[in-house]
Amino acid sequence: MFYYVLKYVVLGPLLRLLFRPRIEGLEHIPADGAAIVAGNHLSFSDHFLMPAILKRRITFLAKAEYFTGPGLKGRLTAAFFRSAGQIPVDRSGKDAGQAAIREGLGVLAKGELLGIYPEGTRSHDGRLYKGKVGVAVMALTARVPVVPCAMVGTFEIQPPGQVLPKIKRVTIRFGEPLDFSRYAGMENEKAVLRAVTDEIMYEILALSGQQYVDEYAVKVKAARADGPKGGRIPRLRR
Repeated sequence: MFYYVLKYVVLGPLLRLLFRPRIEGLEHIPADGAAIVAGNHLSFSDHFLMPAILKRRITFLAKAEYFTGPGLKGRLTAAFFRSAGQIPVDRSGKDAGQAAIREGLGVLAKGELLGIYPEGTRSHDGRLYKGKVGVAVMALTARVPVVPCAMVGTFEIQPPGQVLPKIKRVTIRFGEPLDFSRYAGMENEKAVLRAVTDEIMYEILALSGQQYVDEYAVKVKAARADGPKGGRIPRLRR
């Protein structure tokens, strides 16, 4: 219930008023049934803007840190994400990916929309990074379409580290649903999972117009944190 109060009474109208989002391709979101919405992740604001403009409820797999932060801010953040129906996922340890997949498949099994950021983390520099194959595992296992989505302008209004977003218009684009039924029963084939994930990322790239980095964002962030000797310079693609 609180989800719909936030969406239609409190947060949704406020976000629409402040950011006046341009919405393109909304007709590509299925009217019913399970589907994955896979998007780029540029800003903390992404968590609120996309759900605010969708007609259907969407559940995101949110990092567990949003639910365990200290102090008043941490408690408020945790309360918000729980009330909005978001699912905490522990990203530490070797079984973290499997836990996220189990949670995501549970959402899809109920015929709902699942929101995923295949990059696995926010972009620290506005570029689009290599996608992790969890999105492909879920799409093939649940046999559901994947709708690519691009958030445009959210990095500029609230880059990592900025607490309050700038009031500026953003664009949210949805592409045509991607059908991977041709790969039915092949969710354990590594080459297939990589191909499906890369196809999804290519569609997101086409919608967003970002610069593409053929490396995982987490790896590049770690290399930057280690300084100039922390790793090689990633290859860039368009």
